[in-house]
Amino acid sequence: MQLVEQTYTGCLLLLVDERLEILCRDDDLRLRAGKETAEKLDTFIQLIKKYLPENTGVVLRGSAVTGFRWKDKAPFDADGPGTSDLDLTLVGHRVLEYYKITGFFVPGVHSRPLSDEDPDIAPDLVPLREQLMAMVKRPVNIQGTRDWVMYFREHVMGQPYLTLCGKIESA
Repeated sequence: MQLVEQTYTGCLLLLVDERLEILCRDDDLRLRAGKETAEKLDTFIQLIKKYLPENTGVVLRGSAVTGFRWKDKAPFDADGPGTSDLDLTLVGHRVLEYYKITGFFVPGVHSRPLSDEDPDIAPDLVPLREQLMAMVKRPVNIQGTRDWVMYFREHVMGQPYLTLCGKIESA
């Protein structure tokens, strides 16, 4: 079992009391989590893996990683506990088969997020989304994309992400 401590913006991802917590920290401050927290994070990741084809990467993006919304720069959970969503991106070509053709920004390359706004664009991922939301007590959006899109988003657009599992190929 491994505790995720990868960071791009000084944040640590933890599961605490059945909620996903993003704990921001300074580079000098080392936060340590107990065995129970690490087990909850492992359960979260293993649940995701059960639904995915092999060689699929999973990353967390958006305000859960940056600590603020891109639209108005409001802090994560500014509207109260559990109000900010978690943006998961599934990375790999095979996962894109889960999305209907109408569920893409760019067909076969980059999907729209499975979310309250688009609840039926990836029917096989709906049970996963529902289980994750029950676990973390907040909205979870699930998008699919190719690895080169993640590379572009990180290195060209400056959008950080936290890799939860799998390998994200660099271009």
